[in-house]
Amino acid sequence: MNYDHILVRYGELTLKSGNRKMFVNKLRANIKDRLMPLQGYKVRANRDRMYIDVYEGSDIEEMMTRITSVFGVHSVSPVVRIEKELDVMKEIALQFANEFNDGDTFKIDVRRADKTFEMDTFQLNQALGGHVLENTNNITVDVKQPDHKIKVEVRKDAIYMYNKVLEGAGGLPVGTGGKTLLMLSGGIDSPVAGMEVMKRGVTIEAIHFHSPPYTSEQAKQKVIDLTKQLSYFTGDIKLHIVPFTNLQKQIHKVVEESYTMTSTRRMMLRVTEKVAHNIGAHAIVNGENLGQVASQTLGSMYAINSVTSMPILRPLLTFDKDEIVKKAQAINTFDLSIQPFEDCCTIFTPKNPKTNPKLEKVEYFESNFDFGPLIDEAVENVETITISKHDDIQKEKEEWMDDLL
Repeated sequence: MNYDHILVRYGELTLKSGNRKMFVNKLRANIKDRLMPLQGYKVRANRDRMYIDVYEGSDIEEMMTRITSVFGVHSVSPVVRIEKELDVMKEIALQFANEFNDGDTFKIDVRRADKTFEMDTFQLNQALGGHVLENTNNITVDVKQPDHKIKVEVRKDAIYMYNKVLEGAGGLPVGTGGKTLLMLSGGIDSPVAGMEVMKRGVTIEAIHFHSPPYTSEQAKQKVIDLTKQLSYFTGDIKLHIVPFTNLQKQIHKVVEESYTMTSTRRMMLRVTEKVAHNIGAHAIVNGENLGQVASQTLGSMYAINSVTSMPILRPLLTFDKDEIVKKAQAINTFDLSIQPFEDCCTIFTPKNPKTNPKLEKVEYFESNFDFGPLIDEAVENVETITISKHDDIQKEKEEWMDDLL
């Protein structure tokens, strides 16, 4: 079948009313960004759905693969756009049917948005279904549970016909829900947490704590690579790399060993909050999962959270580990996350960390030293880099040009 359009359905966006235009415009921009560097298309959007005109020779399968990964897309279909002529509709319906296997069943599914069209839904179903049956031998009609649905949409501008529906990423377009700061450790959980909040339209920047020489450059590069993988779904992401060595060494000097993990997390939050305010973020995101490790019990969360008044989003809080792993594999971050380069929390993990630390105790230990100047020093020396998928896109463009030549 020679498809000439891609139909994009909005799903949840259709529930928006007064600000739907803003959501649609952002989704359109995100789709155009995701389609780079592919050639031969034009994106048209209205309040109910989006059409992508696909020119001859374009890779429509690659386009649909990219579009389905964009948050805000409910589903997509490759479609054929034709004029409002019954004979042409019959021919396209037959072309679809000729691709079915012997013994398959089908149904004509007409949606008549243009009520002025000369034939009603029942008449179109009969005319198209009858034509298919008359010109094929081994397929039959099943109106309840067909193997295939030949869908026909009668709209004001044209007829759109298709028989495939691909599920999209769902959610809301990234960039419509404010900004957050993601605590990106390099493990399996935090990249998935970032993806989960971005699915709700939130933009992220990322923060990572690096403690050289105790943590390696490979560990830092792993986080850069994870950020780049996330950028494929959302566009450019700023990564803030915090020099954490001095703070971490001081924690181990003044805090009882069993409380060092709690204190480390508290210092991380204090730094993160300052960076979040500097970049205009409205919340902090992390990959914490209730009960997974010592610092993620309710008692630990209470003692750690007391250092900040900023909202902390934990989208993975109640997930099973298997669920998180599957999501990491789906977004291609799992293999990066399991590379054996340890982060600063892993390097300095105490032998017997407190699973139910007391707030007054950790505050007492920390009162033995003024951590404020070291926190300010860490914030002042943050290394900020913009991680962009466009470097790879430029490489794709060059490869595409090479193929043409």
